[in-house]
Amino acid sequence: MSQLIARLLDRPRMTWWDVVDILIVSLLIYEGLKLIRGTRAMQMAAGLLLVLLLFYLSQLFPLQTVAWLIRSVLVYVVFAAIVIFQSDIRRALSQLGSAPVFRYFARAERAAETIEEVIAAAALLSKDNVGAIIVLEREIGLRNYVESGIPLDAEVSYDLLTSIFQPKAPLHDGAVIIQEDRIAAAACFLPLTVSPGLDRDLGTRHRAAIGLTEECDALAVVISEERGEISVAVRGRLYRRLSGDELRARLQSAMLKKRWTPGEAAPAPEIQS
Repeated sequence: MSQLIARLLDRPRMTWWDVVDILIVSLLIYEGLKLIRGTRAMQMAAGLLLVLLLFYLSQLFPLQTVAWLIRSVLVYVVFAAIVIFQSDIRRALSQLGSAPVFRYFARAERAAETIEEVIAAAALLSKDNVGAIIVLEREIGLRNYVESGIPLDAEVSYDLLTSIFQPKAPLHDGAVIIQEDRIAAAACFLPLTVSPGLDRDLGTRHRAAIGLTEECDALAVVISEERGEISVAVRGRLYRRLSGDELRARLQSAMLKKRWTPGEAAPAPEIQS
């Protein structure tokens, strides 16, 4: 007994690399169990553990036939698993590719797609004189305003945006807030600006857009219900009467950190709040 304890204590000194190694393996096992939970692969994993247990017992005891049978079967288990569970494997690899560490590299592409969807929605709403306000979160979080609305957590698409703001839709009042290139919530309440230097023809949507951007670095796209004009509020300033190209330039400049270059749409007239 004392010799066994001595052997257990006589181990190489653990280094930081050993800790990192253990953490990585633990994370891989945890993510693997999450992927197969509730699928047929979970049943296969349980069966594989049973087979490995039998193989271990066959090594401890003189069960030569069992050991031979397991060794013969294990050669084909991997190929059988690939054929039987190919759909589960595709799903697991897809989820792995959408992990946060990989989503970081696709952020710019997704932001560009979000901008195009917002532009398309704004053009359609403007054409039909449908009022709307679409807020895009930047560095400062908008959690308080998201919680004031109806949570959606949906993919950004012009179809969904235009549907939300239809006059008879239950969520048309309030603002849509986009977080991390997803529609976080609709029918959100925004603070109104109290600046006295605004034009009297500006409605509640424009004042709410300016009021929000006075408090944070978010960007708000506003479509006027009366005139059908498209405006953008950023840092307390309102850029009015924007065309599609001008809206794209404004959104790209703010969301993609893109500077204005010759040949792009010129900045629209602005109102200083």
